[in-house]
Amino acid sequence: MKSNSIYLTLLIAALSGCNKSGDQAKSVEKPLPVVTRQARNITANNQISVSGNIEGNKTVRLGFLVGGKINYIAAAEGQLVKQGQLLSSLDPGNYSIAKELADVQVAQVQDEYDRLKVMHDRRSLSESDFAKVGFGLQQARAQEKLHAKNLSDTRLYAPISGVMLKKMAEVGEIVGVGTPLFVVSDIRTVKVNAYIPESELHNIKLGQEAKVLVSSLSETFTGKVTEVGSAADAASRAFTIKIVLNNPKLLIRPGMIAEVTMASNQSKKALVLPTEAVLHDLDNQSYVFVADTDRRIALKRKVSLGQLTDNQIEITSGISENDRVVTGGQHKLTDGTAISITQ
Repeated sequence: MKSNSIYLTLLIAALSGCNKSGDQAKSVEKPLPVVTRQARNITANNQISVSGNIEGNKTVRLGFLVGGKINYIAAAEGQLVKQGQLLSSLDPGNYSIAKELADVQVAQVQDEYDRLKVMHDRRSLSESDFAKVGFGLQQARAQEKLHAKNLSDTRLYAPISGVMLKKMAEVGEIVGVGTPLFVVSDIRTVKVNAYIPESELHNIKLGQEAKVLVSSLSETFTGKVTEVGSAADAASRAFTIKIVLNNPKLLIRPGMIAEVTMASNQSKKALVLPTEAVLHDLDNQSYVFVADTDRRIALKRKVSLGQLTDNQIEITSGISENDRVVTGGQHKLTDGTAISITQ
């Protein structure tokens, strides 16, 4: 019995030693192969980047020249309209009756004028009496023209081709004279309205090319500066500029946000890395992994970013020119991960 007990003790010790050696083997971390690149300085042109709002090339606010009840609206917001298209109309009933009464009045005065003219030609009517009926006829005709115009003004036509930006009335509403009811904007070309700091104004010229990113469309367009403000905003000390873009497909709509980038005449030195080297955490903080060649580990460094140039991103803080940054295999790394540099 005693020999069996000794044998069992030795067996347990042997198995325990095997487990420890296995755990030690597992604890040895295998280095991850990575590709690195040394951060470098380049000479790059400064870029001016500002945000702006898109507006139509020409925008008109439309209303009726007469009051009444709306009985027709042609388009809803966002729909295209053509120049000369009937947009809306009012119930013409009262204006039609007024026009008929004016027609009767003209006919009556015209008849009287024709009879008195015969008497005037025979010299049996004085000049003053004949002049009175002549003035009466002119007045009746003017009233007829006025009522005809009022009747015509119950129909509202689009003065330009464009998109219906706003419709501020519905069928059945009673509207007054001159109340803005519809907003139509020509968007075959659009303008980006942006503000430039006064320190950058000397770098902006009329006709200068600008790159415009419309984030909602995920597309970049090329435009030209057509207006540069002559007076700064009192609060922000910024100047207004306008950039015109062609919009043949009518994809760009007023109200969209645009990011404008323009080249500056000044150049600077910039520390750059390939864009794929920069990662972002859950808080949208930018970071890279720097290779510690002595200890063969990757160290996480938070960085601040500058402008993007030819698939290279400027690093304004966080690393120096002598650092070797991981540009391949960085997605598998954590801070302190063992690495083997393959390139």
